[in-house]
Amino acid sequence: MSNRAVLEVIALDAEDAVAAQAGGADRLELVTDMAADGLTPPVRVFESIRSAVDIPLRVMLRAADGFAAGDIGVLVEKARAMRAAGAEEFVLGFLDQDGHADLVAVERLVAELNSCPWTFHRAIDRAADRDVLRKHLADMPGLDTYLTAGSPSGVDAGMDVLLAEAGRANLPGYEPQIMVGGGLRLDHVPRLRAAGIGAFHIGGAARPGGWSGPVDEAAVREWRDALDG
Repeated sequence: MSNRAVLEVIALDAEDAVAAQAGGADRLELVTDMAADGLTPPVRVFESIRSAVDIPLRVMLRAADGFAAGDIGVLVEKARAMRAAGAEEFVLGFLDQDGHADLVAVERLVAELNSCPWTFHRAIDRAADRDVLRKHLADMPGLDTYLTAGSPSGVDAGMDVLLAEAGRANLPGYEPQIMVGGGLRLDHVPRLRAAGIGAFHIGGAARPGGWSGPVDEAAVREWRDALDG
């Protein structure tokens, strides 16, 4: 098995996707509206990206800012439309008002995905109890990744949590891969890699010009080199 770390890059359009793949990204997270921290993109955007690159695409299923599911019927329709368009991997994550995993919403959506692989995103960083959340989700079909910074405020604050969770890989609820993202910097990488973490997610770090500018191939390449180094 390859020891190569997974590098996932946020893509908003086909231009982003082409640059990210050229820079060495292994996978893309497809979203729209980063002002709301990433919502489900239009199907036509998925289709344009799918035709532009050949690396895996994880499509965000999220209808509004925040971590409540909102109208689950809307999300189910979005999931169906994406599946019909050929989407095979997804990103989702919802909390109830008490900060626990919204199992009703997650189960409804996962049922539509038909065992497609999916990531539970940074809602885990807002959970009342991360360990309980993982145990509640442990039997969800398709869940193979947690996207987390270890803390709501980013990797600097969450480093100890990330290192501790990396050491629990054989415990119930800890089998999914930890993908670190959220305030992630290149100088964090050596400690995380040394702890056995093998997946990394970047958004703004791939865009030197900010979110109004495109993904920069050279910026992605710098991350690829750091992970491979």
